[in-house]
Amino acid sequence: MTISIWRYSHLVLAISSFVFIVLASVTGIILAFQPISEQLKPYNVEDINHLSLAEMLGVFQKKYPEIIDIKVNENDFVIASVFTNDGSDLSGYFNPKTAEYLGEELKASPFFQWITNFHRSLFLKSVGRFFVGLCSFLLFLIALTGSILIIKRQRGLRRFFSKIVNEDFNQYWHVVLGRLSLIPILIITITGVYLSLEKFNALPEHKITHTVNFESLKVSPKVLPSEFEVFKSIKLSEVKRIEFPFSPEVEDYFTLKLHDKELLVNQLTGDVISNIELAKVEQFSVLSLNLHTGKGSMLWSIILAIATANILFFVYSGFAMTLKRRQAKLKNKFKANEATTIVLVGSENGSTITYANAFYRQLIAQGEKVFITEMNAFENYKKAKKLVVITATYGEGDDPTNADKFLDRLNVLSNTSDLEFSVVGFGSLAYPDFCKFAFDVDKALQQKHQQLLPVHTVNDKSIEAFNQWLNAWNNVTGNSISIPEKDLMLAPKRLKKFKVIDRTVTKDNPDDTFLITLQSKSFQQFTSGDLLAIYPKGDYRERLYSIGKVTGNVQLSVKLHNNGLGSGFINALEQDEVLKARLVKNTAFHFPKNASKVIMICNGTGIAPFLGMLSQNKSVETHLYFGLRTQDSFELYRSQIAQLRSTGQLSRLELATSREGEKRYVQDYIMRDRAFITESMEANAVIMICGSLAMYKAILKALEKVLPESTQYYLNNGQIKSDCY
Repeated sequence: MTISIWRYSHLVLAISSFVFIVLASVTGIILAFQPISEQLKPYNVEDINHLSLAEMLGVFQKKYPEIIDIKVNENDFVIASVFTNDGSDLSGYFNPKTAEYLGEELKASPFFQWITNFHRSLFLKSVGRFFVGLCSFLLFLIALTGSILIIKRQRGLRRFFSKIVNEDFNQYWHVVLGRLSLIPILIITITGVYLSLEKFNALPEHKITHTVNFESLKVSPKVLPSEFEVFKSIKLSEVKRIEFPFSPEVEDYFTLKLHDKELLVNQLTGDVISNIELAKVEQFSVLSLNLHTGKGSMLWSIILAIATANILFFVYSGFAMTLKRRQAKLKNKFKANEATTIVLVGSENGSTITYANAFYRQLIAQGEKVFITEMNAFENYKKAKKLVVITATYGEGDDPTNADKFLDRLNVLSNTSDLEFSVVGFGSLAYPDFCKFAFDVDKALQQKHQQLLPVHTVNDKSIEAFNQWLNAWNNVTGNSISIPEKDLMLAPKRLKKFKVIDRTVTKDNPDDTFLITLQSKSFQQFTSGDLLAIYPKGDYRERLYSIGKVTGNVQLSVKLHNNGLGSGFINALEQDEVLKARLVKNTAFHFPKNASKVIMICNGTGIAPFLGMLSQNKSVETHLYFGLRTQDSFELYRSQIAQLRSTGQLSRLELATSREGEKRYVQDYIMRDRAFITESMEANAVIMICGSLAMYKAILKALEKVLPESTQYYLNNGQIKSDCY
C-alpha cells in the first residue's frame, strides 16, 4: 500500500474522532493525578513484599478481638475493618507490621468523581460509554497508522528510532513524541476498549463457585492462624482481601482472595478446603483497570499524564501540518496541453510547493504558458518544450507522497515532445542520502529527454541556493526571472546563542580573510564539517559556513567580501559579543572513521573544517593539499598547522601558491603525486575536498586522469567527500 493511503487513513480517523479524543484526553490528564495524590498519602509501609500474611494476622489478632476483613489495595495500603476491646468498630488504614490505626479510608473527591463520570460516558450513560469505547478503538487505529507512516519514513522497522532531522517544528515533534508515546498510547487505547467491552458484558463471564464437603472438614489439630502454613507461604503483596469467619464453627472458614486465585482455608486446622484460579479474563480486567488509570504506580501515572498530553499536541500538530499542505495548492492559468513549460512538484509537507509556485508565477508574469502539477500527475504534454522538476526527498532517500508513482509513469509514458529538463532537489545535509530522489529522477529523465542543467541541490530550503539555480536557468533559457525573496520567506527557527571568544583582523591578511572562534552558550552536539547557519538581518536570509571544532568551540575561516551580507556581519562582531545562529548537521562531510588514510584538498577558507578535523584526529594518517595565493596568506594558519604537524595529527602539508613562486594550484600537486593518490585510494583512502566550486571541478578533472576508476565510482563508494560553494 502507498504511504498516501496510510496518511489519508490517519487523517480521516483523526477528524472523525476529534471531539471525543480531545475531551477524553483533557479529562484523562486530570484523572492521571488522582492516583498520584493517593500515593502521596502516608499510608504506605515499606517491605510489604517481605511480610507474610501469617505475620500480619499475628499482630492483628493480638490487638483486636474481632476482625471482619483485611484488604490490600493497588497502592499497597492495608485497609481493615475490626472491633476494638471496648466493642467499637474501627475501619480504615492500618500498619500491617504493628496493627496501628493510621486513618480513615480515602474517598474520591467530588471533583474527581465528576471528571471520572464525564471521562467514562460524557454523562450520556450507555450511549456515551459506547462512543468513548469507539473513540479508544479509533485512537488505537490512529496510533497504528501513524506508526506505519513512521516506519515508511524511516525505511524499515529497525530504523524506527533513528534520528529525525528538525526541519519543521510540528512535523519533527509529531514524529519524535509519537515514537516516545507509542507504547503508552497503545496501552491506553487497548485497555480502554477492553474496559468498555466489559461494561457491555461483551466478554466471557466467569464466576468462582466453591464446592465444600462439610462432613470432611477436620477440627483438629487446632492451629493459630498465624501458624497456618498456607498463610506463611503467602506474601502480603500477593493478597487482595481476606475475609474472616463469622463464627468459631468449622463450617465457617477464611476466604482468601489473591491476585491470581481464591482459597478457602479451614479456620481451625489451616487446611486449604478449596483452591480455584481466577479466569484470565478477570485477571486482565484488573490489569487493564490499573494500566488505564495508573493505580498502584506513581511513575506510570506520570507517564500516562505525559502521553495523554502528547495526544492533544498530536491533534494540534497533525491538523497544522494538514492545513499547511492544503494551503500549498497548485493553481493553473493554462491547461496541460496548452503549456510549453511544465513544472512538476514533489513535496511531503508543502514547503517545496512554495518555491515551485513562486517560480511558476514569475514564468506566467513573463508571458509564458506554464502548467504546474504534482509529479504523480505526469502525463504526455503535446506542446511542452521544457520540464522543471522541483522535488524534496522524503525521510532518508525516499520519494515524497505526491511523487511515489512518477518513475513508474515515466517508464510507461512516451512523451510526444522532446523535453529539455532541469531537476532541483530539496533536502537536508543532515541525511546521508541528501536529495537522493532528485538524483534518481534526473537519471531516469536522461533516458528519454535532454538534460538542460545538472541536478541542483538546495539544503535546508536555502533561498540563496535556489537563486543560484534560477540564475543558471536564466543563462541557458534566456529568461530574466527574479523571485522576490519575500515570496520564499522562511523565518529562522531554533536559533542558539554563540559568544565570540577569539578572532583575528582582516588587516593582518592580504586576502581580507580572518579566523573567528565561537563558544556555544548551550550544550550542542556538533563536529568538524557541520555547518553554521547565520541570519545577518535577523530575517529569512540565511548564510552557511563550514565549521571546524577546535577545543570544543566553533572555528570559522571567513573571507570578507565587498558588501558581503554574511562575511560583513561576521566581521563586525566584536570580542565577547553574542550572536544567534544554528548548527546544521552535515554527516556527508564528517571525518571518515574507517579510512586507511585521509587526503584533504582545499583552497582559501575551505581550510576551516580541516583544521577542526585534524585537531580531533587521533591516529589516521592525513595529507593536506592547501591552495592559497601567497605565502603571506598562509600566515593566518601557520601556527595552528605547525602545532598539528608537531603532534603528528597532520602527516604532510603541500602548500600551493598561485600568485608567487612556481605559481601552482592544488590540482597540479594532485597530478604530480598521481602514484601516491592511486595507491592510497586502492588501499581504501578517502579524499575530502572543501573550497570553491571552480577548484572542486578542477580537482575532479585531475582525479579522472589519475585514478584507475571514474570519479563517480569513488563518489558512490564514499571515498570522495566534498563541501564546496
